[in-house]
Amino acid sequence: MIPARSTVRSAALTLILVNAVCAQGADNSSNENLSEWPMYRGNASGTGYSALDQITAENVDNLEVAWSYSLRNDSTDNARNPNSQVTPIVVDGVMYFPTLDRVVAIDPLSGAELWSHSVPLNSPSRRGVSYWPGQGGISPRIFYTAFDQLVALDAETGEIDREFGESGMVGLGIPYISVPFVYEGVIVVGANTPRGASGGIGNARAFSAINGNKLWEFESVPQPGNPGNETWEGDSWMGRLGANAWPFYFTVDRERDQLYIPLASPIPFGYGGDRAGSNLYANSVVAVNIHSGEYDWHFQTIHHDLWDHDPPAPPTLFDVSYNGRIIPSLGVTTKSGYLYVLDRETGEPVYGVEERVVPQSEVPGEETFATQPIPIRPAPLARVSYDASELVTAQDTSAEHANSCRELVNSIGSIYNAGPFTPWTYRPDGSDGQTTLLFPGLAGGPNWGGLAHNPNNGYVYVFAADIGTFGWMEDSEPGSAFPYVRSGPRPAGFDVRINGKSMPCQKPPWGKLTAVDTSSGNIAWQIPLGITEGLTVDKQLTGRPGRAGAIITGSNLLFIAATDDNYFRALDATSGEIIWEDVMEQRGNANPMTFLGSDGKQYVVITATDTVLSYALP
Repeated sequence: MIPARSTVRSAALTLILVNAVCAQGADNSSNENLSEWPMYRGNASGTGYSALDQITAENVDNLEVAWSYSLRNDSTDNARNPNSQVTPIVVDGVMYFPTLDRVVAIDPLSGAELWSHSVPLNSPSRRGVSYWPGQGGISPRIFYTAFDQLVALDAETGEIDREFGESGMVGLGIPYISVPFVYEGVIVVGANTPRGASGGIGNARAFSAINGNKLWEFESVPQPGNPGNETWEGDSWMGRLGANAWPFYFTVDRERDQLYIPLASPIPFGYGGDRAGSNLYANSVVAVNIHSGEYDWHFQTIHHDLWDHDPPAPPTLFDVSYNGRIIPSLGVTTKSGYLYVLDRETGEPVYGVEERVVPQSEVPGEETFATQPIPIRPAPLARVSYDASELVTAQDTSAEHANSCRELVNSIGSIYNAGPFTPWTYRPDGSDGQTTLLFPGLAGGPNWGGLAHNPNNGYVYVFAADIGTFGWMEDSEPGSAFPYVRSGPRPAGFDVRINGKSMPCQKPPWGKLTAVDTSSGNIAWQIPLGITEGLTVDKQLTGRPGRAGAIITGSNLLFIAATDDNYFRALDATSGEIIWEDVMEQRGNANPMTFLGSDGKQYVVITATDTVLSYALP
């Protein structure tokens, strides 16, 4: 059996030191300057924490929209919905973010545009941009990605900085549609590999922020001669897609210069009969040196993934006081519903992990891994099982909803769920048979919003959706690249639509916000987050699906949008009590941020689909 982690020090990488960065610029990995939010999650540790405390539980009710900025553009087809997931950054009194077809600099006090850079061909990443302070006579830069291009802009003017790469750009070859991670002159990008049978591999790569030269590349699928290659039996490593680093951002331990890379599932994820073994470094967190790419350790969260339940966000870094020791730790969530807390020096689980026997696949030739690593603590953050008694009733929600769900279940027929990591059932020759109901489903569980950490009480916070997915494996069409393919009803979700709103068919809650006490690994509190309007008032607190995450402030407030009910909320971070909420015109499917303006006011900013909203006290 392949272990979940390894401390083998040999590098599983292609190290390309074309032009090493000798002199490093100023470190922008921390938001100790409260007037700034210099990177996607505020700091290189990915904590989503700011010590700002001007907005408190006593005055948060007075928050009002200070300004708004449309992400649409008069020159574009306004029928296109930006559906933005952007978290703006603020550096040196300027806010930066992408729109539908531009990158802009904004006065963070008024929302007035300072400059606008047009992206006429491929849209810029809808998730954010990054800042580099410059060095040695090179002016500060804004970096963004647009499909397979990494682009540098002069931070002051918005003009392409043609001293970077080739005329201001570096061709990535493989698209990366998230935020470049910038740390001490190193830019790290991932890859969004295609879902077909061919295409580029999903390696994480690093480039010089000075000139765009490639520094290193980490082999997410180890090639022959490198540790981990043996976990792909036969030649199944060859031309393998997936195992890509697709997250919105990365994190780094500043003391150790250790970069943490979350890697996704192999492609195709539903069928693995052609890739027996645990398939490293898919579904893993890998620690490498950020300057060299040298491998340090890994922890695999799923062996031989068949469910696309990868870690969707990079680890959040924090110290844990546990068993009389202060342990430098990290927390990483997976779409399987679990939170793993690891020692970031070694990759060892802090609270323990059990290799638990799981149900096996009946697909011919499939070699499901016999066990999966289940954290001893904390308990699952999302639903990981289902049985018929958990079907929603009229008493839970409404008669209309319950009847529609009963009709859905009857139309599906025999439903199969054997708990965590239930395999897809097999239907040979298109025959009828059982249908797997997977929990969490393909869009369920914790997602890309990631964790937030509160240094004042040691809690970490994560939002998770409880959404199930139906499916089975069946024979592929002749000439297909793989003999079996995942299929299912259309739509495949375990939900119905009532009055235009998605309504999951298991008993609520359907979306939960959880606080975990890192001193014990136990859940401190867990609440439904989000309401379903249209139900009677006493039944509306169902929780709602979402993918985004929270931020924490020094006044012990937790700010989060995430849910599909269009609410932006503030909670007491110790108790989980909701103490403020505002209904936005559209959904806030993004992580918030906060900063202190030059006017002395604390601002909290959230993107609501096509509009950036900035809140402040009067």
